[in-house]
Amino acid sequence: MFGIVVLFLAVSLLFYCLFGGADFGAGILEGFAGKRYRSKGRKLTYTAIGPIWEANHMWLILVVVILFMAFPKVYTVVSIHLHIPITIMLIGIVLRGCFFTFRHYDAVKDKSQRYYSWIFVLSSIISSLFLGIIAGAATLGRIDTSTTSFYEGFIYPWFNEFSFAVGIFACCIFSFLAAVYLIGETQEEELRKYLLNQALKANIVTVVAGGLVFLAAKINGFHLIDLLLSHLFSALCLLLATISLPILWIALRKRQVILPRILAGFQVLMILTAWLWLQYPAVINLQNGPDLTLFNTVAPQATIQVLGWALIVGSMLILPALYYLLRSFKFNTSAE
Repeated sequence: MFGIVVLFLAVSLLFYCLFGGADFGAGILEGFAGKRYRSKGRKLTYTAIGPIWEANHMWLILVVVILFMAFPKVYTVVSIHLHIPITIMLIGIVLRGCFFTFRHYDAVKDKSQRYYSWIFVLSSIISSLFLGIIAGAATLGRIDTSTTSFYEGFIYPWFNEFSFAVGIFACCIFSFLAAVYLIGETQEEELRKYLLNQALKANIVTVVAGGLVFLAAKINGFHLIDLLLSHLFSALCLLLATISLPILWIALRKRQVILPRILAGFQVLMILTAWLWLQYPAVINLQNGPDLTLFNTVAPQATIQVLGWALIVGSMLILPALYYLLRSFKFNTSAE
């Protein structure tokens, strides 16, 4: 059952990046939209994420529950030493959901719509940024569980160039993911060309942000390039993500819908796989002792057995319901 639990953890993280990340990315793109396209883009966002935006956070909840049940020490260290970025991210998620709802369902369309929109955009950026910051802090290895200093215990692990570079990279790739997804949601030629341009810009800044991650790692004394070269599978994953880019753009130019979305998702999968493989079996790299791994933090076997069966049974209920939700609100709409 241990393998089943780890698989669900990895898949939940991937699905949150693919669905929740695209959700955040749609909000980020709106913030950079020109006045001419802002209204159209907003309506397209409603159509694209309106029916499913709440369901996206189910994957984040699964990640938290699995860590709490199966790897309690990891959950404890993360929730204590990274509680500031976690809290900021959660505030962003809550504000984003609230003001998306206020803007969409407010019966009175007045100046308050402007504030709703800006809070929606800013919270989308904040949520994405701090999700990446948390991932960067878990990788960098500056968490010290023995310190009594507030700065060293709760600020130093995440307030650094590398963690913020990973956060910026997350914002960029989520924006690219959202742009590719949204292109297939419209039949209007002018709007489609605008979204293609947005996708191109997001693609370029994602590549630049990826370079900044390596630069920031060097500044912080984290030899990421050397680590990557010593893990050839991770390097291969990044190579495959890069090679798939021209294919994605060819498919977009041919006005295909499904293949570009699959390839965009594939790129996120490859980047996430490369990161997880670099970390494996570590989950959290510590500064003052042995890293927290999947093996030295695992819960008792009885707990893993119960959790594994709960995840299997739960997936048999949740996944068909999620498919029905998508089919009802998305597939039928796209067919029209």
